[in-house]
Amino acid sequence: MHELHLETHERFEMINVSDSVRQVVQSHGVESGAVVVYSPHTTAAVTINESWDPDVIHDVLLFLQQRIPAKYPGFRHREGNSDSHLMVNLIGASTTVLIDHGELVLGQWQGIFFCEFDGPRTRKFYVQVMGA
Repeated sequence: MHELHLETHERFEMINVSDSVRQVVQSHGVESGAVVVYSPHTTAAVTINESWDPDVIHDVLLFLQQRIPAKYPGFRHREGNSDSHLMVNLIGASTTVLIDHGELVLGQWQGIFFCEFDGPRTRKFYVQVMGA
């Protein structure tokens, strides 16, 4: 398992980590299998989405922020980031990508994104490569 690090710069941000994951996969020399990308944080997620048009990322973050307000009647979490925790519950802490011929099996426009919902912070995520 590989532990990778990144710096986030905004409270809400989606960072394309596809190249970092691809490098880990290539370092293992696995021709066929799968890779899991996992966030150990309760306010950061991992997902697959379009990586070509940055407006998609903008729209995802805008939608989440409009549907899950930072302040909501009845929220009790003292840190004031209940919205961030809820976003992770919706997006998920991990994603799995197939590997074929040593390459990530992603659609033409797809990328793997680390989703920051409570930044800016120093974050880590894990990449586990499994060969078939």
